[in-house]
Amino acid sequence: MNTPRVLVIVPAHNEQDSLASTLAEVRAKAPGIDLLVVDDGSHDGTSRVAREAGVAVVRHPVNLGVGGALQTGFRWAYEHGYDIGVQLDADGQHDPTYLASVVEPVAAGRCDVCIGSRFVAATGYKAPWNRKLGMLLFSGVVRLALGRTIADTTSGFRAYNRAVMKVCMHDFPKDFPDAPLLIALARHGFRIDEVPVVMRERQAGQSFYTIGKQLYYPYKNLLASLMALIRKPV
Repeated sequence: MNTPRVLVIVPAHNEQDSLASTLAEVRAKAPGIDLLVVDDGSHDGTSRVAREAGVAVVRHPVNLGVGGALQTGFRWAYEHGYDIGVQLDADGQHDPTYLASVVEPVAAGRCDVCIGSRFVAATGYKAPWNRKLGMLLFSGVVRLALGRTIADTTSGFRAYNRAVMKVCMHDFPKDFPDAPLLIALARHGFRIDEVPVVMRERQAGQSFYTIGKQLYYPYKNLLASLMALIRKPV
């Protein structure tokens, strides 16, 4: 059995202060894995930092959001022959120590999407009350939609196989690819699993989820989840 080609996709918006250490840590803890930074319309030196680290960069001229950045990353991965794409945040919250754990179930063919989960086992992660409430809401929506529980529907640490990336190139939530994406992929017949990971605090930089987006996020995500549920898979 051939070893799958794995690409770590790092969506980044104004992450020049945290990106260098994130890329260096991935290389130190997962040597041999390729990296791609999708600079989603940054106004700082995000692209420069990535290039100075010797990492491939695709840059959006304007900010499209997390979903748009990931879709670009999936297209790049698919067109360059990668078998697995791993979504990993630029801000240092995702520990690359767990890359192998997230990739392994997909590489072994046991699932098509693997989520690095904060809640499938006791990891010590404590979310703020408002974020925790949102996580419970979206987990409930996914459970109603799929008839099964996914403990961490909002984790941005995920591995996707090539077939999933192909679908996502054409059918993908542009704003917040969390619960709606999981529902859409499950309705396409893709298998989803979770493995426990430890999340850390943001190291530096600016979150994709600004104050305005945090207020907008629950309503848009809930509506998008309902739309993903009623839409006929393409």
